[in-house]
Amino acid sequence: MIPFNPLDKKNLGLSVANAMMAMEPVPLAEVPNIPGAGIYAIYYCGDFEPYQLLTDLNSGSAGRQYPIYVGKSIPEGGRTGMGLSDGEETYTLRNRLRNHARSIQAAENLEVSHFFLRMLVVEPIFIPLGETMLITQTGPLWNRLVPGFGSNAPGAGRKGGKKSPWDTFHPGRSHSSELLAAGKTEAQTAQEVQEYLRSRHQV
Repeated sequence: MIPFNPLDKKNLGLSVANAMMAMEPVPLAEVPNIPGAGIYAIYYCGDFEPYQLLTDLNSGSAGRQYPIYVGKSIPEGGRTGMGLSDGEETYTLRNRLRNHARSIQAAENLEVSHFFLRMLVVEPIFIPLGETMLITQTGPLWNRLVPGFGSNAPGAGRKGGKKSPWDTFHPGRSHSSELLAAGKTEAQTAQEVQEYLRSRHQV
């Protein structure tokens, strides 16, 4: 038997993921004004037909357990190794979630009131481990099959490029209005979404 190592990366990631899952879900439209960086999971409970299975699962006795998207925020400067000085506060988690809420509000076929979230402020070194573990465990739809929700507006010179699958399936964000549609139609994506959810949740 291999000795248990609590500092193994997998176990550290699992610890962070479990701590986030223990948090009480709150509406995405009411992101709390708290400082920090960390991880989060967004849940869908609405009437968009392709996502009906997620709504059924998340409205059942188990509550919000099946995220449609998992993500992270890192401290400003974290990508370059230049973290915050002691005593400084960052609101990157709050800001990222509020940007997500605005993206959903802009979508023509989604309602922000149908989304809930769990969030956890995490020490920066453990943020990627927690996010990776959550995605591996839950296989969120917008991470795996309909990517593009978390992407920022394209920079200069990228007009004429292709929309992300998310922006093609959920049109409305202004930064995608001048981009070309992705290769799959909404109907094709809807069918793939339903097949993915049925296979993922063995329905």
